[in-house]
Amino acid sequence: MINQFEHYKKQREQYVARGVGNCNLHVAEHAQSATITDVEGNQFIDFAGAIGTLNVGHTHPKITKHLKEQLDKFIHPGFNVIMYESYLNLAQKLTEITPGDFAKKTILLNSGAEAVENAVKIARKYTGRQAVVSFVRGFHGRTNLTMSMTSKVKPYKLGFGPFASAVYQAPHPNISEKSEELSKAAYVDQIIQKLHDFFIETVDPSEVACIVMEPVQGEGGFIIPDKKFVTAVKNICEANGIIFVADEIQTGFARTGKTFAIEHFGIEPDLITVSKSLAAGFPLSGVVGRAEMIDSAAPGELGGTYAGNPLACEAALKVIEIIEEEDLNSKAEKLGEQLEDYLYQIAKQHPYIARIRRLGAMVACEIIDEQKGEPDKALTGKIIQTANEQGLLLLSAGIKGNVIRFLAPLVISEDELQQGLSILTNTLNVVGTTQTHMNG
Repeated sequence: MINQFEHYKKQREQYVARGVGNCNLHVAEHAQSATITDVEGNQFIDFAGAIGTLNVGHTHPKITKHLKEQLDKFIHPGFNVIMYESYLNLAQKLTEITPGDFAKKTILLNSGAEAVENAVKIARKYTGRQAVVSFVRGFHGRTNLTMSMTSKVKPYKLGFGPFASAVYQAPHPNISEKSEELSKAAYVDQIIQKLHDFFIETVDPSEVACIVMEPVQGEGGFIIPDKKFVTAVKNICEANGIIFVADEIQTGFARTGKTFAIEHFGIEPDLITVSKSLAAGFPLSGVVGRAEMIDSAAPGELGGTYAGNPLACEAALKVIEIIEEEDLNSKAEKLGEQLEDYLYQIAKQHPYIARIRRLGAMVACEIIDEQKGEPDKALTGKIIQTANEQGLLLLSAGIKGNVIRFLAPLVISEDELQQGLSILTNTLNVVGTTQTHMNG
C-alpha cells in the first residue's frame, strides 16, 4: 500500500505545474509558531517563514481567534462595490506607521508584484515619465514588468521575454565583492560614481519616473547597502524629480529590527510597497505614500477584484498590533544576534561558510568552495536538501545560488530556535564530512 508521502508526491507530479518549485515535498497538516507538522506526524522547524511571510509565526492565536469571528460577517463584498471598515482602518494605519512626515494615502492590493506594478503606474502617472530604474541583483516579482525589473535571469526570466521597455538596472554595492586593495569607503564611493555615470551613459534622469530600491536586497542574497549609497540614490531622486520607491515587501514589518528597513538609512521614501508579512499569510499588499502622488490616478484607474480582501485586512491590523504589543522589533534584533553568533562559531569548523550578513533578523551567509573561494551552488543545495530531510526548512538566495538565508518567524521560541540550530549543526557536520572526503 502506498504511503501518504508517496501518494501526495505522485499527485503533485501528475496534477501540479512543473514550473512551481518545491523545497520540501511533505504535506503540512498543521502549524504553530515556527513548527510545522505534516500529515504523517513529522515535525519541521521553520527557518523559511513562507519566504518571509510569517514574521508573527504560523496561526498566531490572536489572529486565528479574530478571523474566526470576522468570517461569520462576510468574506468579500468587494471594496469597489461597497466599502468596509477593515480596508479603511488598515489604510489609515499604514499611513501612520510608515516613515515620512507628510500627508499619505494607501491603496491595497493582493501580491508583492502587484504592489510594485501599481507603484510604477502611480509614478508614471504623477511624473508623466516612462523610465523605471531598479538595481543589479534586485528582485521585484514575476509579472512581465516586475520580471523586467528583476536582475536574475534563471529561473525568473529565462524564456519569458520579451520584457517591458524603458526599464534599466543601475549598479548597487556589494561589499563582499570589493577588492582587498579598496577600503569599504572607497568602494562605496566608486559605486556611487558608477551610479552617476549610469545616468549619463544609460538613461537621462529627466526621463525617469521612479527608482525602485529594496532597502536590503532579498532574493539577491540579503545584500545590505551602505547608508551613503542609499542617501546618494535619494539625492539623485530629489535633484531630478524622480520618485523614490522603497520595496519593503520582504524587509517590512519588523524583519530588520525596525518596522520598515528604510528607517535604518534615515530616508523618507515617496512611496513604499508592502506585502508578505503584512497579513500573516493572507494574500495582501499595498502602496503607501505621498497623497498627491497616490491621487494622481483618477477613480477606476487603480484597483482589482480581490484587492484589499476584508479578512486579509483584519489579519494585517492584528499583525500591526502584535508587532507593537510583543515588541517584535526588539525580538528581531535579538534573534538576528543569536543567528549571527551561531554562524560565526560554526564557520570556524566549516570554512565553506563565509560572508555572514545581517540587518536585524534578516540573516544570511554564503557557501563557497574552500579551495577556490568561489560561490558553491551545489554545496548550498546539498545543505538545504539535507536540512529538509532532517526536519529544518531552509531557503537559498543570491544571484549565484550560494546564499543561505534565514527568515524564521520573529515569535520563534528559544526551544524551537535551538532545535533548528541543532538540526543545522548536524546537517553541516554530515555535509562537511562529505566535502572533506571529496576534497581529499
